[in-house]
Amino acid sequence: MSRRAFDAPERTAYGGRAAPDDSRCPILHVDMDAFYASASLLHRPELRGTPVIIGGGNRGVVLSATYEARSFGVHAAMPMTRARRLCPQATVLAPDHRLYQRISDAVMAYFTSITPVVEPLSADEAFLDVSGSRRRLGRPGEIAARIRDTVADEQGITCSVGVAPTKFLAKLASGLAKPDGLLIVPEDEAVDLLHQLPVGAIWGVGDRTEETLARLGLHTVADLAHTPVETLRRALGDAAGPHLHELAWGRDPRPVVPARRERSIGSDETFDHDVDDPAVIHRQLLRLSDRTAARVRAAGLVGRTIQLKVRFSDFTTITRSRTVREATDVSREVYAVARDLYDALGLRRARIRLVGVRMEGLREAAGSPIQGLLDEPEHGWREADRAVDRASARFGAGSVRPAALMDR
Repeated sequence: MSRRAFDAPERTAYGGRAAPDDSRCPILHVDMDAFYASASLLHRPELRGTPVIIGGGNRGVVLSATYEARSFGVHAAMPMTRARRLCPQATVLAPDHRLYQRISDAVMAYFTSITPVVEPLSADEAFLDVSGSRRRLGRPGEIAARIRDTVADEQGITCSVGVAPTKFLAKLASGLAKPDGLLIVPEDEAVDLLHQLPVGAIWGVGDRTEETLARLGLHTVADLAHTPVETLRRALGDAAGPHLHELAWGRDPRPVVPARRERSIGSDETFDHDVDDPAVIHRQLLRLSDRTAARVRAAGLVGRTIQLKVRFSDFTTITRSRTVREATDVSREVYAVARDLYDALGLRRARIRLVGVRMEGLREAAGSPIQGLLDEPEHGWREADRAVDRASARFGAGSVRPAALMDR
């Protein structure tokens, strides 16, 4: 389902029982409410209840926005220039990726204490199959309520939870419950609920698909459900047509698949204006390398492949990578490789819009022996990085950073 908001219909329209039957609703979808904005406001409580946009520069995009800013039409991935025009009174805050990662890790760890069957979709949302947790923790609706209370108490942010028989219906329900809500969709009420909604409420129906359906005169999920499959197949393709028809009837056999470890972790940044100064680019690569290595350490991983991404003013994008002999999580080592990769490009007067640093070939740090150097001091850069991580966890991201990144 797209992140467009839909109001939940009154329960009397699709069932009048005060306590919905969740006996056949083992799937939960938990979605943090305006996650990046809510997390950022933990350190700026005076801004709660006001329009706030999380993003940076005039040429970047919106990462998140509070619901007060969204009421002006601001949404994630919107260019910052447009967001500022729509809501000029909004406060703009720079992203704090280390804070977001710390909260996300804590929330996901809590989910796995409820059930081992957790499928994260992103840093701020996940599916849970609580079939095996009922004897210990109660009914699915009770587990959902417990999750909402615990996340609010321990992390200071809110989440919305959908409880349903299938992944599709659970994700739909969490969207209808936003913000800070809980919605249970009993199996025997799912179709009545679905058929009241616009086709854009279906998971996977984007703007283009919605336009195609509108040309066919299909505006509601009920319209879609009662359209012959062959008609949808001709209009949307052999895979999408039948799939959307099944979803329109609430049928979704996909199981919750426990997550695998991230195969890569990276960061990129768009400059406020095109840059051709190597010193400025080196400084940005240092910032991105530091951020990426910190995220790798936080995940308990190390990696052998460092990738550089460069996007030019004409939006042409190139990548270069190098695999080192020993896996690492040291910021200084990641930066050294990223800088060498950039210098090897031999760019002269090239106007650069964006640079990025990514680590690949990740594996568990606990099972990866670190080969020390003969002339390496007893306490080196690895220990320094961990000291910085501890300081950042206590005093906030950026409290300790390389001198080259200090504001001038």
